[in-house]
Amino acid sequence: MKPDALGTAPSTLVQRAVAAGLLPSDALEAASEQRPWSVLLMTALGAWLSAVPLFLLTYQLLGDSLTQGSGPYWVGALMLAAAVTVLRSTSAPLFVEQLALPALLLAGATLALGLYRDLHESLASSLLMLAALVLAGAVAKAWLRVLLGAAALLCFGLALQPASSYFGDSVALSWLTLHLALLIWLLAMLWQQRHGLQGRHAGAAALLEALAAGWLPMLILGLAVISGSSRGLWASTLPHESWGLAAASVAGALLGYGLAAHAWPDLRRALPLAVALVLAALCAWLSTLGGVLLALAFTATTQRWRLSATCAIAAVWVLAASYYQLSWSLTEKALVLLGAAALLALAAAIAARRHGAALCAEASAPVRVKTMPAAAWLLGGGLLALLVVNVGIWQKQRLIAEGRPLFVALAPVDPRSLMQGDFMRLNYDLGTDVDAANLPRLGARRPLLVLRIDPSGVAQAVRLQAPGAPLAANEQLIELSPRNGGWTLVSDAWFFREGDGLRWQQAKYGEFRVRADGQALLVGLAAADLQRIAP
Repeated sequence: MKPDALGTAPSTLVQRAVAAGLLPSDALEAASEQRPWSVLLMTALGAWLSAVPLFLLTYQLLGDSLTQGSGPYWVGALMLAAAVTVLRSTSAPLFVEQLALPALLLAGATLALGLYRDLHESLASSLLMLAALVLAGAVAKAWLRVLLGAAALLCFGLALQPASSYFGDSVALSWLTLHLALLIWLLAMLWQQRHGLQGRHAGAAALLEALAAGWLPMLILGLAVISGSSRGLWASTLPHESWGLAAASVAGALLGYGLAAHAWPDLRRALPLAVALVLAALCAWLSTLGGVLLALAFTATTQRWRLSATCAIAAVWVLAASYYQLSWSLTEKALVLLGAAALLALAAAIAARRHGAALCAEASAPVRVKTMPAAAWLLGGGLLALLVVNVGIWQKQRLIAEGRPLFVALAPVDPRSLMQGDFMRLNYDLGTDVDAANLPRLGARRPLLVLRIDPSGVAQAVRLQAPGAPLAANEQLIELSPRNGGWTLVSDAWFFREGDGLRWQQAKYGEFRVRADGQALLVGLAAADLQRIAP
């Protein structure tokens, strides 16, 4: 830090002023935080590079005492106390201060090792959450409090939904956990808004603000992640829970509109109300959207713009994740989104017409506001999009109806490596003579593979088709599709509802419909007896 004209560092001058009562006590911390970012970055990098071998050596020397008995608690508590002491100090060198952060992380990991070993997951997670909150109150550094807020949300989720429960039908429980966390955040922010300006609550309000800045992004990330789950509102196995989630999501969206309309009177008009109702209707379909919109409304009306931008991005993500609602067909999902767009276009057209009429009345002149061209472009674009989508659907349906049915064997693979979330990675057994993954690239045209079909309909790849070469009666062309730098048959993945992995492990064949020119569509998976596995 550059000295002043008297040769004294600015932080020293501030420290003397605080001691003399000329400045408030937090002025020293503010002065100490004013360091060039380049100095902070290089010092932090040096601290981390020094901390990694130092802590590895320490843990190696401790050996089994770290994992047995009360060792994790003693080591974790000592490291935590040392890190907190350094972080609370106002005169610690910058290098030592940066070294305290990896020490704090290792202290938490060591304590977690003992707690999860000796206690139930929920109780251990609850104690770690409490420790994170207490630590945030003890260390008055905003950036660290933000990180501790995110860690507290993670521990909160693990306390209500232990990691072992994620391997079942856990989407509804995840939804409840995240929305309970959202309710806690909202109540804390309302308390801060009501009492935070009072002097005796200023410290608590600052603590809540920093914790919430870490808590909410982790919460929104969780809602965005589970929004892509197929076991949502319309899953047949969760009918009652689904309707409850839908109603709560709609209520959250309407509450968010109420908060926004209360803060911004311009939103009380017909057009914003129509937009809110359309979004609320979509929330009945996407059960995580309502919570995101509620958080978006609150953060925007309280001018927390970074958090509101995070919520807005998450809302768009949730809408895009409707693609993975596997209990709905693509046609049904397209019609839902198209209907929402049509309602919004209608509301916009009505509002524009009323606004034009109002302008004419104010001017007391026969002025005609031309709103039809914009509406015509909007309607034309919507009809064109609808036409393109339906042409594609019609082509696929025609291929299914007219295409030649055949089966291609799946290569034997460990089923545990096949299952990744809600889809199965497909690997086709094309024999020893042809390997679709390693076929050469033939310019811009997709290669055609010749399949030999036996009487039962099972196909075996025999060769790469040469231009103009004739086919035998039992042979069929199939077009290859590029995937991951190679070629495959139509698709290398099969999507299914979450939790149905065991049913699809019995798949031995991929079922296709193929036209004479080689265009193909994967329509299902079949068991060893060539019977299609019901979705």
